Amino acid sequence: MAEVRPLRALHYNLGAVGSLGAVTAPPYDVIEADTRRELLARSPFNVVEIDLPEAPGGGDRYEHAAGTLEAWTLEGVLTADREPAIWALIQDYAAPDGTTRTRRGLLARVRVTEYGPGLIRPHERTQPGPKEDRLRLTEATRHNLSPIFALHPGDAWRHVQPALDSDPWGDATDADGTVNRVWRIADPAIHEAVASTLADAELLIADGHHRYETARTYAEAIGGDGPHRYTLMCLVSLEDPGLTVFPTHRLLSGLDPAGQETLGAGLEELFDLEQVPLDQLDPAGTDGVGVFGYLDSRSRRGLRLRLRDPAPLDRALDGHPETYRRLDAVILEALVLRGILGMSEADIAAKRGLAYAKSADDALAAIESREADCAFLLRPTPVEQVREVAAAGETMPPKSTYFFPKVPTGIVFNPLS
Repeated sequence: MAEVRPLRALHYNLGAVGSLGAVTAPPYDVIEADTRRELLARSPFNVVEIDLPEAPGGGDRYEHAAGTLEAWTLEGVLTADREPAIWALIQDYAAPDGTTRTRRGLLARVRVTEYGPGLIRPHERTQPGPKEDRLRLTEATRHNLSPIFALHPGDAWRHVQPALDSDPWGDATDADGTVNRVWRIADPAIHEAVASTLADAELLIADGHHRYETARTYAEAIGGDGPHRYTLMCLVSLEDPGLTVFPTHRLLSGLDPAGQETLGAGLEELFDLEQVPLDQLDPAGTDGVGVFGYLDSRSRRGLRLRLRDPAPLDRALDGHPETYRRLDAVILEALVLRGILGMSEADIAAKRGLAYAKSADDALAAIESREADCAFLLRPTPVEQVREVAAAGETMPPKSTYFFPKVPTGIVFNPLS
């Protein structure tokens, strides 16, 4: 069961920082160095200073984050709520496919549990490096700084909708043009209604697996009961019309001529190849098992790949359920990255010769500029398939799903003490 509670948030004093848009940021794991500098140029109080800290003079970055959080609180940049609240987030966005949509979520505390049926489900594999980083940051700041994005069945939003007639508490437009509007909801009756609706819900982590596993580790290390047994989440209904999943495409680089020959021969052995115009390379909407768009920097010919026979796939993934074996990201990893190219799980985790692109245009541009030797374009994974894979106890390869837009960091922070 999901134990969802309001939080006594620490949050920005908008009168002190000017606007919510000046101080929020994307999740830490999608921020490059240039983006971090741009965010801090917008405001010295931008959340990246504590969520993605860099200590002056080469000092301890986690101590710097803790010291900055404390200083901002003492200076009135941040303020702590005396009463608990749930925060409603509405995101109006233009999707990568060009459509305009609206997604709705609730920011609240959720009790940390083990993974399992009726509790919380992951859907992607995690790596030790990011978990160690987030754990050290949590230990230093004693706050959840960035919400985990999780999905739930049912409709909890109906309880907060009547409270949204007033102007939002704050709003922020991000670099992708997503307009984020936030309402603070302090009504205990609404809190109880939301908690009751979600009490029997199984939650599926959409984004933030490393942060959730960090929350589990932190809670067990502290022991006993208390605020540390909860973590900050943005909860979105699986039935929300604005919930969409987009693909993350794969780019390969560092292939010598022999490696390119090996790849080409392996693809011809496993897949039926059909030449297609580059403007039709994206396989979205195409039926079949194991269908990809493919382009390499040598021939510059767009190809549609279709898995000829699932038998090699079933042998490679013997013991895994069919819903897992039919995922495009799994097929590509098992048959191409590991099978043809001989990459190990460590190679894939460390992105040795592997990169990702959020759009087909970005992938094609990487080939055009020769930043990559070849590109595989993937289809989006339906939300229901993500749910089925998680329910089967499987976890997908990294970057199997791209839930857009991201949930901003910096709206609220959850105290753990």
